[in-house]
Amino acid sequence: MRESRFRKPILYIFSGLPGTGKSTLAQFVANQFDAVYLRVDTIEQALRDICSVDVTSEGYHLAYRIAKDNLRVGLNVVADSCNPIELTRREWEQTAREAESDYINIEVICSDAGEHRVRVETRAPNVSGLRLPTWDDVQSREYDDWTADRVVVDTAGRSEAECASELLSELLTLA
Repeated sequence: MRESRFRKPILYIFSGLPGTGKSTLAQFVANQFDAVYLRVDTIEQALRDICSVDVTSEGYHLAYRIAKDNLRVGLNVVADSCNPIELTRREWEQTAREAESDYINIEVICSDAGEHRVRVETRAPNVSGLRLPTWDDVQSREYDDWTADRVVVDTAGRSEAECASELLSELLTLA
């Protein structure tokens, strides 16, 4: 969907708690903008499986490097992660700057706690071997307030199609 091959690539930085619909929307954006899709959950689980590593920040650091490589060759990249703290949010932005690319922060929320809980408690893992967080895990997770501009999509009470349409409209106005 890129209009010009001379346009800077864009890093779409998705953030949000588990169960908000973040990965669904991130995959939608990757398809719409012919972007490389990087999911930190997949990278972290691979580290656990292949290297028997107790993962802390390694998954994010690998994802930054992979994103930068792809941005540098002119590809759009979608980064799908909780991205819960200020530090990781700024590191994603720095990744785009180092690759001389643009970036857009996107936060996905579910403002209805009851709906959010049902989603967390009923979803199935789509990364082999990944242990999904419980509702207690989600509620107790560190999640910093935002200090930077971002597109916010609230998925509560709305269909995937409605949320995707809203997000696409917002992103096209920023492009």
